[in-house]
Amino acid sequence: MPNNSYVTFKPIDMKINKKSIPVTMEGPGTVMRTQENFGGMSVCFNELPKGTDFTPLLNGLDNDSCHCPHWGYVLSGKLQVIYDNGTEEIITDGDVFYLPKGHTAIVQEDLKLIEFNPSKEFGEVMTHVGKKMAELGG
Repeated sequence: MPNNSYVTFKPIDMKINKKSIPVTMEGPGTVMRTQENFGGMSVCFNELPKGTDFTPLLNGLDNDSCHCPHWGYVLSGKLQVIYDNGTEEIITDGDVFYLPKGHTAIVQEDLKLIEFNPSKEFGEVMTHVGKKMAELGG
């Protein structure tokens, strides 16, 4: 007789509301929310103001750039992405994106986005960013 047993998940394990994602950073025009280890990924909902430049916060990492890949969707705004090989691109409203490791970014227009990141690499980068912010007085 075939085994018809299935793994059951509670609905809480399969979804999360944006408002339930913990705020990890807040400032003028900035709200960053991160839920770590959500299916092995860290899910983020970020709102960032025009002019936000990640470059100084990545100094000290390999190639002074982010080594965490990101997958996501831009709800609104514009983000300039600069890759280690010197190429650049703009991701904007409605774009689904993948950013491989080896990049930095500058917000060109107030930005709202959802992104998914491998928890290990994302945690490493965010720990570094937190230290840099403390050094820079931010």
